[in-house]
Amino acid sequence: MRISTNTIYQSGISKISNLQSEQFKLMQQISTGQRIASPSDDPVASARALEVSHAKSINSKFADTRQTAQLKLNTLESNLTSVTNMMISVKSAMVSAGNSTYSDLERGFIASELKTTLDGLVGLANTRDAAGNYLYAGFETDTPPFVANATGAAYVGDTNKQMLQVDSQRQMAVNATGNEVFQAGGNDIFATLQNLVTLLNTPLTPANQAAFSTGIATGLTSIQQGLDNILTVRASIGSRLNEIDQLDISGSDLELQYSKSLSEIQDLDYAAALSDLSKNQTIMEAAQKSFVATTSLSLFNFI
Repeated sequence: MRISTNTIYQSGISKISNLQSEQFKLMQQISTGQRIASPSDDPVASARALEVSHAKSINSKFADTRQTAQLKLNTLESNLTSVTNMMISVKSAMVSAGNSTYSDLERGFIASELKTTLDGLVGLANTRDAAGNYLYAGFETDTPPFVANATGAAYVGDTNKQMLQVDSQRQMAVNATGNEVFQAGGNDIFATLQNLVTLLNTPLTPANQAAFSTGIATGLTSIQQGLDNILTVRASIGSRLNEIDQLDISGSDLELQYSKSLSEIQDLDYAAALSDLSKNQTIMEAAQKSFVATTSLSLFNFI
């Protein structure tokens, strides 16, 4: 079988070209630290890396969502701490108001104090978060949820819960509606305070002494119930914040697992790559010398 000069050239050039391509690929891998430069390098590993990267991205988005949820719940907790303090102050004032030795003027001072507290509570109930949304309005976040009136304040928000997907299997409410915080179970904090203001501004006489005492007792009971409800809401918020902390720990563990998996799939074994580069260089140099030697052969060399 005869081998033409053209075939010898083509075979030599093809071999050297392949070695150069392999050399370039190895140098690119060493430069980037990545074993897979394109899907064709390892289709199976590339598909797996894409799958892990997608899962890692979703896990990261859940972490961002939990951060948002945590911020919203912490804002609620901070606001309700102020509400709690006001309610405790009201309880203390009501105990004083029941003192039979107080004059109408002194009870009037307490009534003024309670009216100021009522206005303050309405203000807290109409608090906005950092984004400018009203905390207790449900989905009606652009509108103040409470409107002050002659009987205290009316709730004009809705009862919808703002839900955030904080994990693949968990949706969490990150708000509390005004009616569940300030008007739960028909016990309206604002109406109670307004009734107490009216009661304390009414001059006390023997004829209304019994009604006054009953009013003070009823007011104290309502304030305590309202306070208990607020503490219940705060406990729920605390529970959700604790859950977020636990989900963050699990999410961080997943992040490490995904990063490790991607590293195992994509990262280059530098020692092996450098060894292959050296070996490839040696083979290519030998191939080049062989090519030059072969193509320089001629019958004239033997004359």
